[in-house]
Amino acid sequence: MSRRNAILRSPLASGVLLLASLCAFVVLCAVQHAPMADALVYRAEGAAVLNGTDLYGFTVTEWRLPATYPPFAALLFVPTSWLPLSALKAAFVLGNTALLALLVHLSARLTGTHRLPTPTLLTATALALWLEPVFQTVLFGQINLALACLVLWDLTRPPGAPGKGIALGIAMGVKLTPAVFIAYLLLTRRVREGMTALAAFSTTITLGALALPSASIDFWTRRLYETGRVGKPWIVDNQSLQGLVARALGDPSPGLAWSVPAAGTALLGLCLARRSGEDRWGIPLTALTALLVCPISWSHHWVWCVPLLAVLWAGGHRRTAALAAVVFTARTLWLVPHEGTRDLQLPWWQQLLASPYALLALALFAMVTVSCYTPTSVRCPRPSRTAAPPSTE
Repeated sequence: MSRRNAILRSPLASGVLLLASLCAFVVLCAVQHAPMADALVYRAEGAAVLNGTDLYGFTVTEWRLPATYPPFAALLFVPTSWLPLSALKAAFVLGNTALLALLVHLSARLTGTHRLPTPTLLTATALALWLEPVFQTVLFGQINLALACLVLWDLTRPPGAPGKGIALGIAMGVKLTPAVFIAYLLLTRRVREGMTALAAFSTTITLGALALPSASIDFWTRRLYETGRVGKPWIVDNQSLQGLVARALGDPSPGLAWSVPAAGTALLGLCLARRSGEDRWGIPLTALTALLVCPISWSHHWVWCVPLLAVLWAGGHRRTAALAAVVFTARTLWLVPHEGTRDLQLPWWQQLLASPYALLALALFAMVTVSCYTPTSVRCPRPSRTAAPPSTE
């Protein structure tokens, strides 16, 4: 047993495990001829900026994917157009792997752990690579891990840290969904940080407008409201509340049947995040709220499963953490028919397989609601008296 523990604690052994995991991923991608479609969109956006062409007028890949992010994001994507395609794909794989390790580190910091031992960090990264949202993010060449790291790094900095909120504002400038964290900051009376994030976000809009004036007008007055550009909300790829309701009702445009529950979910989620009384619960609850109420939350957007699992495990909810890990690894959404409009014709038992992340998030909300509002000795999770003090990083 001691020899086995020594192996598990060895940086060399954990490094080999991470390398093996990454090699297995690359081989699988090569066998499946993974196109890294989203990386190609980013590359085309960068090229559009350099060439002065219409940023929102092109489509790429066989799926005819358009640009959907604000103009500021396109400015950041310019370097992707400088690299050969093979080098770009390698950079995304290696870069996302490094970001995954950073997200694991930040998730540990969120739980109150100062610094993970190197073997633990490498092993956790090797295993987290196979969580479906993480796997799909790396497979598509997505930027979800980068955005999650920006937000989590910023929000786990000590209170009063210089410029706290700027990274959150930058993340909003790339993709609008992190804006829900500003509501969380304001609800938890961190007005200065919330205002700093808003100022940083406004700066990204200004930079985009100065560099790409016509694209900025096009995006903020027109493209932002063309939700159909992002994709069909009823396909199983969409793990938001709208996707769940659309598939359950067999209605591609559920309207009030979705918007009313979404408003209630947003209110409940933010109330639970505020009532939790600490960031290690409030931040994952806020992230789940955003993922549920956003019209479209593709499965790879759920990379927030990494800090969620860390918080559940560190908080003593080991069985819940294990169940959540199974849900995020099982890939049940890809087991149901996924062709044309068949996603709108699923029998009831396949609905459970088609919406695993949304159902899990709703179940977690119910669990926290019971803890917070049941008039018994049970209360919302509170910081442990023996927990490590906040990081001073």
